[in-house]
Amino acid sequence: MFRVIRKEGKARRGVFTCAHGGEVQTPVFMNVGTQAAIKGAVSAQDLKEIGCQIELSNTYHLHLRPGDDVVRAMGGLHRFMHWDGPILTDSGGFQVFSLSGLRKITEEGVTFASHIDGRRVFMGPEESMRIQSNLGSDIAMAFDECVENPATYEYVKPSCERTLRWLERCKREHDRLNALPDTVNPGQLLFGINQGGTYADLRVWHMKEIAKLDCDGYAIGGLAVGEPTQVMYDIIDAVEPHMPEDKPRYLMGVGTPSNIIEAVARGVDFFDCVMPARNARHAKLFTWEGALNIKNEKYKLDDRPIEPGCQCPACRSFSRAYIRHLFVSGEMLGMRLAVLHNLWFYNHLLEEIRRALDEGTFAQFREAYSEKLERRI
Repeated sequence: MFRVIRKEGKARRGVFTCAHGGEVQTPVFMNVGTQAAIKGAVSAQDLKEIGCQIELSNTYHLHLRPGDDVVRAMGGLHRFMHWDGPILTDSGGFQVFSLSGLRKITEEGVTFASHIDGRRVFMGPEESMRIQSNLGSDIAMAFDECVENPATYEYVKPSCERTLRWLERCKREHDRLNALPDTVNPGQLLFGINQGGTYADLRVWHMKEIAKLDCDGYAIGGLAVGEPTQVMYDIIDAVEPHMPEDKPRYLMGVGTPSNIIEAVARGVDFFDCVMPARNARHAKLFTWEGALNIKNEKYKLDDRPIEPGCQCPACRSFSRAYIRHLFVSGEMLGMRLAVLHNLWFYNHLLEEIRRALDEGTFAQFREAYSEKLERRI
């Protein structure tokens, strides 16, 4: 399923395989299609063109609409969205955090008020596993509580203890579902999630405990949700020595190009983030010289592509001036082209990271770009 083929310091170059899509080259950025679509009118066919290796969708949102029973009846998420590559589904645990005003947590699970119509929805470890089994994703994420930062030690400790118990329940139910004769994807994998807020001792304890359960991969969750960036790096440094060497490591919801470079240097293999698509929809575009706002007046007569030499669909055909015009005019095409560019940039940022690891030059790549890519042009 996963093997590390090269290392430079803690940074890992690997290959991952699952039920769909052949070999995934890691480190990898997963393109976020929360509701089985990338926001900005980007299709599964577009994902292939811009170099996406893994698509990510969300359990909670697809359970509410159109319903995981509908997706199952349509043959699973791959057939439903016409994507034949790997799919990871988030468990719904992040919604425990993001819908904090609309939920109640108990040992059994979480009761939500639907953000769509207010109806009560219950999700626990077993329900999350059943929904993800119906979706037929290649990687199912364990159900957990993503704790806001900062949070008190007195709250975080019982929360991550409960997340451990939830993982044990997830694993039992996941094994049962995979063994059923009519399971959509009997090769579905299960990743456990490390929690513990910003407390290194809780993080290390939790990582040691979940590693004993022999999941197919492990994620670090509950970061990039309010804590300073250096605190996030410190937590990764604390947790990484206790993560199994032979399993994929996933940093959930992170982040900026610099965050990704720095996390790769700390031993992380998988990433996802809504940032590139969300920023694109607001006219913020990533380049190798830093980020720019395409709506700025200075681009009104700029006939260059967003980034000279870029081979994304936007840069191959359109000027900064035209894309700026689309945004100023409120044309949807502007958002679409911007999203295609930013996702191309992220996918190829990871390609360049892999190339540097292959060539043994990642340290130089990190020095050249980690700080530079944080600049605003």
